[in-house]
Amino acid sequence: MRKFGFLVAASCAAVIAASPAYAQEASTAAAETTDDIIYVTGQKRNERLQDVPVAITALGADALQERQVTRVEDLQRIAPALTVATSGLTQAVNIRGIGLASGNANASNGVATYVDGMFQPPVVTTTSFFDIAGVEVFRGPQGTFVGSNSTGGAIFINSANPDLDGVEGYAQATVGNFGRYGAEAALNLPLSQTLAVRGAAYMMRRNSFYDVNTGLTARPGSLEEIAGRVGLYWEPSDNFDALLKAEWNDKETEGYAWQPGPLTRYAAFANANPFLLSYSDETQNSERNFQSTLRLNYTTNSGIVLRSLSGFTRKRITNLYDQDATSAPSLPRSTQYQYVNEREITQEINILSPEDEAFKWVIGGYFQQNLIEVVNRNFVGGNNTTNILVNPDKRTKGVFAQVTVPLSETLSVDIGGRHSWYSNLSTGSVSLGNGTVVGNPGGDHSDRMLTGKVAVNWQPNSDNLIYAFAARGYKAGGIQTPTTSFRPETVIDYEFGWKSTLLDGALQTQLGAFYYDYTDFQLDSINPVNGLASVFNIGDATVKGFEGQFQFEQGGFMLDGGFSYVDSSLSAGTALVDTRAFALANPGVTNRPQCTAPGVPNPCINYAPFFISTTSGPNLYSPKWSWNASVAYEADMGNVTVTPRLSYSWIGDQFAYVAYNPVRDRIASRGLLSANVSFAFDDFELQAFASNLTDEVYVSGRTAVNQFIGAPREYGMRLRAEF
Repeated sequence: MRKFGFLVAASCAAVIAASPAYAQEASTAAAETTDDIIYVTGQKRNERLQDVPVAITALGADALQERQVTRVEDLQRIAPALTVATSGLTQAVNIRGIGLASGNANASNGVATYVDGMFQPPVVTTTSFFDIAGVEVFRGPQGTFVGSNSTGGAIFINSANPDLDGVEGYAQATVGNFGRYGAEAALNLPLSQTLAVRGAAYMMRRNSFYDVNTGLTARPGSLEEIAGRVGLYWEPSDNFDALLKAEWNDKETEGYAWQPGPLTRYAAFANANPFLLSYSDETQNSERNFQSTLRLNYTTNSGIVLRSLSGFTRKRITNLYDQDATSAPSLPRSTQYQYVNEREITQEINILSPEDEAFKWVIGGYFQQNLIEVVNRNFVGGNNTTNILVNPDKRTKGVFAQVTVPLSETLSVDIGGRHSWYSNLSTGSVSLGNGTVVGNPGGDHSDRMLTGKVAVNWQPNSDNLIYAFAARGYKAGGIQTPTTSFRPETVIDYEFGWKSTLLDGALQTQLGAFYYDYTDFQLDSINPVNGLASVFNIGDATVKGFEGQFQFEQGGFMLDGGFSYVDSSLSAGTALVDTRAFALANPGVTNRPQCTAPGVPNPCINYAPFFISTTSGPNLYSPKWSWNASVAYEADMGNVTVTPRLSYSWIGDQFAYVAYNPVRDRIASRGLLSANVSFAFDDFELQAFASNLTDEVYVSGRTAVNQFIGAPREYGMRLRAEF
């Protein structure tokens, strides 16, 4: 590990010090598809997908709509090895079995998601896409350009930018079953030869998929969402431009819709109909998000680009849970109020070499601060209350550099490195309703790590790229108790890939194989010393596999797809409290320390019956096989172009917890079929769409005692006008 880090750092420093300056025209376009060429921006430049030696899935705005990808969780239907499991407050986003397996506020993401260049905290990430230019999914650790939050990979979501080319925009209306109706619109307006503004708005309403049979007014799982974005682009000269964006989202679902899971004390009270809820208490889920970003670009006369990207976001979420998801009178009343308020500021500086030279380099610095406020109030059996307050202050700093050194006309070497510093100063308290303090979730933690990449790229011609690399990524550690911490996760990735363009450009392929050495996997468990939910390092893992994608277009016929095979093995032998077994046996009971003697301290819990020793098994949220395919045909019928499309995705079995109970902890495989047909005429398009055509009932995620059911069959029509 240390030799690898020293090699990356020394190589970067030596090559950058010797690098000359060349002229370039800097590109500031967001990721998009233009003239059948897919461009990506995840490595700080606007690059052609087939020229980037990384495993990537990238789709432009049209492709996203054609495949009915409207939010992050839909990306798992088109991106190999990506899974997104529903877990309520946060989503478990994993790539190749690495990402986030913890909902703890002290844990970090393993798959970093960025919107317009700004990192997204794991809360309030289920909002809908609108006026999007493109989405990119980078697989594997992105230790150079992203840093500490990307052991599994990174997702880049780029909204459409204002431009100076002229007035243009669109308006779109949608109707569908479950009372669905919505509207979306965008307008690009040049105000002068140097200034342009773009505004976009989105609204969607839908009834819940669920019925409630206990007379409550809330309808968990419904949707009422409204969002808007304003962008301002200024280009006063050929050397300078500025882009300012502000976005807000407001989403209300009236609560999370979950059911009692199997093999639980609540299973007997579950309804035979998975879309029938029997809650005893009202529920709530309200999400608010505001984000603003400012990007400044200055290009010197020699072509070097100086770039600044500043950002601010505030995400707030208010939840009210029926924790056991039943109205059974024999069970204790178990409800929870939760409020999370997270504010984030980021600042990144990039210096990029001229674009039109073979020798390229990037230097950068990064700062991020997350101020988090978490309030949980658990009500169990009447007025017995536990109050949990947690206030982490997380700070991430990093410096990075990467160079591309041409060894010949066809052979080059990439050398990248990043040094990251992370700290978390957290305060808080855990108290009972009578004022008794029973725990302190606060503490102080810091760590640092050198990550990066060394790659060899061979491009014998413009139609083929073969690459191999070794890369290192890391996810920060954090606070376990006021005096102890959990260690960072690290991943060493050895990867080989081949990208090709065949059949005179009609077929593009991306193939690859990988092997991971994964250490110090982080997982939630109960710390018996104080009874607090904590994060533990429970073992190491190996992950290996292969994957591929293809895109074929000939005449009006279009076929694309992807597949992945991931074989992972998590080490055995770690002793920990089986959090799920404890939650089943002690509904609503939290934050009780281990009893050292009967009744002392009081109240207390004997955790001994719930200890397990982990056994070897696959990484969590890591299906062995997944694949997807989409076929379409564009038929020109005079004044109307008709395009039917059929898409299918299959995600294999995966486990949500390390006890590997085949019923309680397993998320079964699922195959989802969707279809749409569009009729385009002049500047109008009418589209009929349907998802989950076979109306498959499937589990989309699990918690300790409950499970989430995926969306049933949805269908509707969409009318779009462009101008």
